[in-house]
Amino acid sequence: MPAIRTERHTLVAVSEINPQATERVVARYEMPDLLRDDIRLLGGLLGTILKEAGGQELLDDVEHLRELTIRAFGDDADALATAAELVDSFSLDRADHVARAFTCYFHLANLAEEYHRVRVLRQREQEDARKAVIEESIPQAFMQLAEEVGRDEALRRLQEIEFRPVLTAHPTEARRRAVSRSIRRISDLLAERDTLHPRGTALAEINRRLLAEIDVLWRTQPLRASKPTVIDEVKSAVGVFDATLFQTFPEVYRRLDDWLLGDDAGRSTPVVRPFVRLGTWIGGDRDGNPNVTADVTRQAAALASEHALAALETEAFITARKLTVAAGDTPPSDALLALWNRLRQLSAEAAAAAEEESPGEPHRAVLLVIAERIAATRRRDADLAYPSADKLEADLAVVQESLVRAGARRLAYGSLQKLIWQVNTFGFHLAELEVRQHSQVHEAALAEIAEKGANSPELSDRTREVLDTFRALAAVQNRYGERAARRYIVSFTQAPEHLAAVYQLAEHVFPDADDRPVIDAIPLFETFADLEGSVEILEAMLELPQVQARLAANGRKVEVMLGYSDSSKDVGPVAATLALHSAQSRIAEWADRHDIELTLFHGRGGSLGRGGGPANRAVLAQPPHSVAGRFKLTEQGEVILARYGDPVIATRHIEQVAAATLLASAPSVEKRNAEATARFADMAAALDVSSRERFHGLVRAEGFPQWFAQVTPLEEIGLLAIGSRPAKRGLSVNSLDDLRAIPWVFSWSQARINLAGWYGLGTALRDYAQSRPDGVDELQAAFREWPLFNTLLDNVEMSIAKTDERIADKYLALGDRDDLAQLVIDELRLTREWVLKITGNAWPLARRRVLGRAVQLRSPYVDALSLLQVRALRALRTDGASEPSTDAAARRERWQHLLLLTVNGVSAGLQNTG
Repeated sequence: MPAIRTERHTLVAVSEINPQATERVVARYEMPDLLRDDIRLLGGLLGTILKEAGGQELLDDVEHLRELTIRAFGDDADALATAAELVDSFSLDRADHVARAFTCYFHLANLAEEYHRVRVLRQREQEDARKAVIEESIPQAFMQLAEEVGRDEALRRLQEIEFRPVLTAHPTEARRRAVSRSIRRISDLLAERDTLHPRGTALAEINRRLLAEIDVLWRTQPLRASKPTVIDEVKSAVGVFDATLFQTFPEVYRRLDDWLLGDDAGRSTPVVRPFVRLGTWIGGDRDGNPNVTADVTRQAAALASEHALAALETEAFITARKLTVAAGDTPPSDALLALWNRLRQLSAEAAAAAEEESPGEPHRAVLLVIAERIAATRRRDADLAYPSADKLEADLAVVQESLVRAGARRLAYGSLQKLIWQVNTFGFHLAELEVRQHSQVHEAALAEIAEKGANSPELSDRTREVLDTFRALAAVQNRYGERAARRYIVSFTQAPEHLAAVYQLAEHVFPDADDRPVIDAIPLFETFADLEGSVEILEAMLELPQVQARLAANGRKVEVMLGYSDSSKDVGPVAATLALHSAQSRIAEWADRHDIELTLFHGRGGSLGRGGGPANRAVLAQPPHSVAGRFKLTEQGEVILARYGDPVIATRHIEQVAAATLLASAPSVEKRNAEATARFADMAAALDVSSRERFHGLVRAEGFPQWFAQVTPLEEIGLLAIGSRPAKRGLSVNSLDDLRAIPWVFSWSQARINLAGWYGLGTALRDYAQSRPDGVDELQAAFREWPLFNTLLDNVEMSIAKTDERIADKYLALGDRDDLAQLVIDELRLTREWVLKITGNAWPLARRRVLGRAVQLRSPYVDALSLLQVRALRALRTDGASEPSTDAAARRERWQHLLLLTVNGVSAGLQNTG
C-alpha cells in the first residue's frame, strides 16, 4: 500500500472542492521528510505483501477504497457514497482482507510516528546539550522554582517529590501481544535502517527482513481467540518492566543528578533520591472482576517479585564483574571486611567461589556474594536469602562507602549507585500491588458475617473470597514486605462506614492485631454526589480508631482517590471536570486544617472521555496545595505501551510529569490557579449547570441506553477478548448504571462521535456567551488565563478533531430515534463552533501542527474502516438478526468477526480505545 500521496495536483484538486481542505492537505504536505520516507517505505512494502498474499485484485480494492476516502475527506460527497457502495460490494472474505490491510497500515504508520518521535527527541537532546536546560524538563522546573523560593528550598522540594504511576488491566488495549511484538521487531529494523545508513547489499538485506516481518504482521491473527487471564495481564505488565522500566527509572535519576552536580557528577554523593514508585492494580482489582481471586493476588505478587529479583540479580552480577579493583590500590574498609565475614558464615561455598573468581579484589568478591544472595532470594533459599530489600540496600551501602573511603568515588557512584537506585525503587516486589473492591460487597459480607459468624461453613462463596483477600494481603506482606501491598481502595465510597468496613473485615479474619496486615483504606469518590460529599466523609473518617492508629504510624499520610470515568458518565465531561477540580480544592483545604500529608490519586483513563490527555498539563492545572510534590495516577491499557514501551519516550514522559509535579507548588503557579479559579467561579457555575442539563437531556431520555446500543458497536465490543474484566456490571444495558465507563467511551469513539469527551460543552458556552454582553470576551479570557479551562478546551478540541459528522450520520442511522440522533449532531456542531470561536482556531488543532497533522492524515484511512464497520453493524442489526437458522448463525459470526476486525483497526487509527 503506497503511503499518503502529497503531489501538488492533489492539493489543487482538494482545495477547489473546499478551501478549508487546503489546510488539511498543506498539513499533509508539511509532513517531515524523514517521517514521510518511513511511511512510504513501510506502505510500499505492505503493498508488496498484499499483492503476494491476495493478488493484484486485493491491492486494487484497497487502493480504490483508499483513493475514494481521501477524495471524500475533501468534502466530495459523491466519493463517500461511491466508497460506501464499493464496501457494500465486497464479499465477506474480501471485506475481512481489506479491513486487515488498513489495520496493518495503521500499525506501520503508528510505529513510524513513534520512531520519528524518538528520533526527534534524540536530536533535540543533542541540540539542547548546548543550552542550560531542555524544555519541560526537571532542571527547567527546578530553575524556575529556585528563582521563586531559593535554591535550598527548591532542592528540598525536589528531594521529596513523588510520581506514582499505577498500571491497570482495564481492557483498553485492543492489540494482541503477538501483534505488539511483531510491531516492535519492525520498529527495530526501521531504526537499524535509519541509524546505520546501509547501502547496497546491506540495505537490501534490511528491506528483505522488513518484508518478512510485515508478512508475519499480515498473517498474524489480529483477534485473540480467548480472553486473557488475569495472570496473562500481569505478564504483559512485567514485560514492560523487563523491556524499559527497570533501566529507565535510574536513567532519569542519573540525568537529573548529573545536571545538579555539574562537574562533580559521578564523584560526589548523589543529590537525587528515587522519586518514581510503581504501583499496579493487575491482580488486585477485584471490583466487578470475579476472575481476580485471593489466589490470583498471591500469584500476581509472586510473578512480579520473580521478575524484580531476576533483574536485580542480573544487574548485581554485571556490576560485580566490572568492579575489578585490587585491595592494594583500593583497600577495603573495616565495615566491608566485617560484611565479608558475615557472608562467609552464611555460605562458605558462595564466598569461596567469589574469592576464587576475585583474588585480591575484596569489593568484587563481596558484591558477587551479594548477587548470589539475591539469586537465593529468588529461589527462596531461606539460608542465604535476604529477608528484605532494606537489608540488601544496607549491604550495598557498605560496599559503596568502602569505595568512597578508598578514594574510588567514581566507582562508588557509577554502576553501583544505579543498582542502589533500582533496589530502592523496586524492592523485591517490583510494584506496589493495590487491592480494590466495591463498598457494597463489603457491606454484604459484614451483614452475612453478623448473621452466621466469620468462621461459619455456611458463608457464601463471595463472602469467603472477601475474607480470603485479607489472608492474601497478609501473605504478600509477610513474603515481600509491607510496601508490597498495603493499599485497599474502596470503590463507591459514600459513607465513612464503607472505610470502616475494610478494617472490620480484617479484624474478623485476624482477631489478633499482631497477625493483621498493615492496611490503608483509601476512599474512591466516583459520582458527582460522592465528589460533592467527599469532605464530610473524610471528616468522619478521621474519627475511626483504625484510621487514627494509621495516622500515628505513618506520619499523618492520607491518600484519596478521585474517579474521572464514572463522574464523566454521570454528569458529562464539563460538569465532571469542574466537580473534580472543586473536590480537589476542598479536600486540599481539609488536609491543611488537619495537618494531613495528602496524596490525591487520579483515576484517569487514557481517553479524553475518561480524564485522559497530557498528564503534565493536567498537573499544572490543579488547585493550589492539591499536588504538593506528589502525583499519582492510573496508567491504563494502550497508554502503558504508548508511554512506557520505548525507553526514550518513557524517559521524556517521566521527566515531563515529574517537572510539572515539582513546578505545581511554585508560588507563581499556585497564585495563577487560585486567582483564575476565583475570578471565573461564576462562569464555572454557569457552565456546570448548563452542560449538565444538556447532558442529562440526552442520556436520561427514555430509551436512550437501548438506542445507544443500536447506533454503536457496544454489544460487540463486549465480545472482544481484550481483558479479563467484564464490560458490563449486569447481563444487559438497561441504564447507564449497568455500563462501565470504558465501553461507554470506546463505543462512541468507534462511531466517530466521541460524545463522552465533549457533549454539553457547546450549549454551555453558547448559553454563557449569550447571557452577558461581554460573554465571548470573558470565555476567551478564561481560555488564556485559567489553566483548567484551557486544558478542558484543548482536550475537547482534540476529541472533536477525531469526530467525523459524515461517518457519524451513518452510525446514527442504525437507530430508530431521529430525535436523539439530531440532539447529538446539533450539539456536535454547536461544540465545534463555540470551541473554535473561543480558541480562535480556524479548525480543530489548527495551532497544534504536529498533532493536527497526525489526526488529519489518518482520518481518510479510518473512514475506510468505519464504512466497513457500518456495513457489518447494519447486517447484524437487520439481516443477520432476522434469519433463525444454522446458516444464519454462522453468517452472523462472520459479520461479528468483520466488525471486531474493524474495531481493532479503528482503535489503531485513532490511537485510542477507552
